[in-house]
Amino acid sequence: MSPAFDPTGPIYGDPITVLPSTVATTSATGPAVPSGAYNTLRLVVATTAVSGTTPSMTVTIETSADGSTGWTSVGAFAAVTTVTTVRKVVSGLDRFVRANYAITGTTPSFTFTVSGQAI
Repeated sequence: MSPAFDPTGPIYGDPITVLPSTVATTSATGPAVPSGAYNTLRLVVATTAVSGTTPSMTVTIETSADGSTGWTSVGAFAAVTTVTTVRKVVSGLDRFVRANYAITGTTPSFTFTVSGQAI
């Protein structure tokens, strides 16, 4: 039996929060977070509130060797348009990761977090 892969199930690996609970109305990039010696993250974008007209948000995970330059994308989540939980496994990590989120729509607002396990 495989372990549950959801925000309330058992955690295998070390917990990591790439972006703590955030209320966002425009596109932005989160802070650099050390990924330690791990090469893979099992992540969840947990969206708890969405408002606006045709709101949409796409979260991309990026990685960098020094946490300030040379950021490259290692994976993007499916677009979020409602309160939901979206899962993704990303690998090929360097020493730091961050979440870049693109928000579109008329007066959009999203409350969300990006977290999971480093494995």
